[in-house]
Amino acid sequence: MKYIKLFLLITFTLCLGACSEDDLDSKSIFDTEEPKMNEFDNWLMKNYVTPYNISFNYRYDDKESNMEFNLIPADYDKSIALAKMMKYVWIDVYKEVAGDEFVKMYCPRVMQLFGSPAYYPNTGSIVMGTAEGGIKVTLNNVNVIDIEHPYIDIDSPFPDKSGSTTDLNYWFFQTMHHEFTHILQQKKNYDTDFNLISAGNYRATDWINLKDPDAPKSGFVSGYASKEANEDFAEILSVYITRTEAAWQKLLAAGVVGEDESGKQAILDKLEIIREYLKGSWQIDIDELRKVVTRRSAEVATLDLTTLN
Repeated sequence: MKYIKLFLLITFTLCLGACSEDDLDSKSIFDTEEPKMNEFDNWLMKNYVTPYNISFNYRYDDKESNMEFNLIPADYDKSIALAKMMKYVWIDVYKEVAGDEFVKMYCPRVMQLFGSPAYYPNTGSIVMGTAEGGIKVTLNNVNVIDIEHPYIDIDSPFPDKSGSTTDLNYWFFQTMHHEFTHILQQKKNYDTDFNLISAGNYRATDWINLKDPDAPKSGFVSGYASKEANEDFAEILSVYITRTEAAWQKLLAAGVVGEDESGKQAILDKLEIIREYLKGSWQIDIDELRKVVTRRSAEVATLDLTTLN
């Protein structure tokens, strides 16, 4: 028993000695330092953060991603190009049409970029962007951008999805206006009469099988618009303001089958509710908005998308 007590006493003494000599490191094992600001970060601070309180996240952050998709980081140079284009065809558009205070009040607080498209494996459909809670907008497939030869098609009623061209109007400009429409919807709801116009034609899960050129026959501007009423609303608004009048008339013509103009009329009836919603809720003239969007979209090809100035 004495030997056991002696052994325990020696062990306890050694432990005390070891602990007393082992000082704690004041430096955390976790990186708590803010990343150093590069030239692009400084540009974003000047053009997004300071004037509009928008956090423009181009660095990959898995906490900001949807784990359902296999996404990759956005390319640095292409993120710069997109940041400059989005400022020109979205922020500056609403600033010109609705005023600087409107942008400050209603713009999303977070914009998150990812380099690859987000595919649903079960359907093969692509998520081009999302709007969450009126706060955050995510844009995917940034790495598809051709900085040297930006292609913006505002003259075709239906985008080319074959992959032979990369239409920035379809992938990003229309998508951003679509997602921003959702944010406005969440702030102020629209007339629920809108939901009744195509109530019997929405195709919740089967929308992916409705090709865009065939959609107007059923009263929709795109296949995706046939998913449900909120998407229908955002699609009509975003398609209308990102296309020329000639393109819009071609789209409406696709809604006429022989003497049956019900598809065309459904689109026009829904557009009228959207027109009244923008004017009554936000004091925005949709035709003035389209005029500015299409003008600026056509001017993107003349922008310097690489220089941060």
